[in-house]
Amino acid sequence: MTEFSQEALLADIETLVSCESPSSDLEAVSRSADVLAALGTRLLGVEPERIVLDGRTHLRWTFGDGPARVLLLGHHDTVWPMGSLATHPFSVEDGVLRGPGCFDMKTGVVMALHVAAALPDRTGVSILVTGDEELGSPSSRGLIEDAARGCAAAFVLEASADGGAIKTRRKGVSHYRIEVAGRASHAGLEPEKGINAGIEIANQLLAVAALADPERGTSVVPTVLSAGTTVNTVPAAAEVEVDVRVWDEEEQLRIDREVRALRPVLDGARITVHGGINRPPLEAASSAALFGLAQELAAGLGLPELTEAAVGGASDGNYTAGLGVPTLDGLGAVGGGAHADHEHVLVGELTGRTALLFALTENVLSKGSPSIPRNPAGDSGSDRR
Repeated sequence: MTEFSQEALLADIETLVSCESPSSDLEAVSRSADVLAALGTRLLGVEPERIVLDGRTHLRWTFGDGPARVLLLGHHDTVWPMGSLATHPFSVEDGVLRGPGCFDMKTGVVMALHVAAALPDRTGVSILVTGDEELGSPSSRGLIEDAARGCAAAFVLEASADGGAIKTRRKGVSHYRIEVAGRASHAGLEPEKGINAGIEIANQLLAVAALADPERGTSVVPTVLSAGTTVNTVPAAAEVEVDVRVWDEEEQLRIDREVRALRPVLDGARITVHGGINRPPLEAASSAALFGLAQELAAGLGLPELTEAAVGGASDGNYTAGLGVPTLDGLGAVGGGAHADHEHVLVGELTGRTALLFALTENVLSKGSPSIPRNPAGDSGSDRR
């Protein structure tokens, strides 16, 4: 079994966590990319390709002249605002590592780099670390899909689910903004001459909420809502943001059709729908064979029995699975508290988890995905977006 140094992993995690990288701060993400590039160059002996799209900085390492067979996928941006280190400093105490972004997902990025560095032959490996995942990957989606096409496996270094469970299913995500245009009038003198956008948006809010199907796990949740300008004016405009989560593509398409078919209730009101499908679902079929392989390899490494989980949150693994690429997610840190004050990583799980990722990567490189034959020349799946 390939041995990994806990001390070396912790030192590199501290380096990344100590460079704050909130997604919305382009300069901070760029600085984080500098730190990550230097760390990766030291470990891998080669500098990454630095890709800046819409001001957001992504890093990519590729090895070998042929197409990639294994994609190691992560992100270095976080939800934590600048200054978080002052209130949540990096620390390791009683076997628990803490710091902003340590669990989601800077530990996973370090694991990927150490695994690639340990491979006797990196040919066919691609590492992509993006800088806008927490925003929904608006600039990096194309990079992710290009990197994944033709791969035998995509291993996503997002943090594990509770108890170290691998994430074998993720809900698909859609985001909408519904805008209503009405007509302003004086609320006291002539309210009848107005078209109340506030009332219309209330009608639309109830209509979209009714699209949810709890039995199928489909949630349709109106979130941010605004209407009106002054207390004595009939609102001329209003809008609501809507978050949609679904387990399967059919449901995602149903919701999309229904939202786009919304019509105003009040005479004269106008509705405009923005947004749409953001990430397709990561369905069980995309991960089943790889999860079986991971269980087998974990047993061979003497690790605790692997468990799996279905989660409502999405990741860039949704994009790779949406292409038909076998995808296993949640292979990164074991711990908890993503995006919260108690975000943490269990240090005792680090080396075993890294060894599992190494074994998975080496196995697929040598044998291909357990679900499909290795296809060095071409496409491993169709684009099902």
